[in-house]
Amino acid sequence: MRRFPSPVSVVASVALVGALTACGGPPASPSPTGAPATEFNPPGDIPDDQAFVDFKIPGSAFVVQVPEGWAQKSTGGVTTFTDHYNSVSVEVQARPLAPTVESARSDELPTLARHVTHYSSGDVVAVTRAHGEAVLITYQQDSRADPTTGKVVRDAVERYEFWSHGQEAIVTLSGPTGADNVDPWRIISDSVHWA
Repeated sequence: MRRFPSPVSVVASVALVGALTACGGPPASPSPTGAPATEFNPPGDIPDDQAFVDFKIPGSAFVVQVPEGWAQKSTGGVTTFTDHYNSVSVEVQARPLAPTVESARSDELPTLARHVTHYSSGDVVAVTRAHGEAVLITYQQDSRADPTTGKVVRDAVERYEFWSHGQEAIVTLSGPTGADNVDPWRIISDSVHWA
């Protein structure tokens, strides 16, 4: 005589499958229609043994250390170094007066809000680095969509504004939220100086 599972065991099996499916990780964040879904907690830690090399923007005295071996691209006066989910962008522009926390809040934040994808503001503070003072703007953004999956990564961003003798050097560091890049970002921001 053929036996059928009891209703109780069927319900238990369905609940177990549902629980296992839910354990597959957090769902992508909701996004506007047509926009790619955002992935959370991708790998993004920069290795502890990452080497750094000096980079000087042509036509300026600005020097910064960048990760060795990362892909380099220059567009519109901005040079960007990328590796997997992380990036370092550097640029120099004329500025008659040093940036301040107040000028960053009144000038930079509205510009970032208009141009950064899914911008979420953080903080604006004055910081001291190895070779001088800077204004630090922190915020979050969505990365560019992955060409294969179409998904994006939620990035934490640190934007440093350094100044010397009428030149402003902007160093923008970005990587996945939750990645442990405190030490590499500190190496880069501490390295900024004018030769």
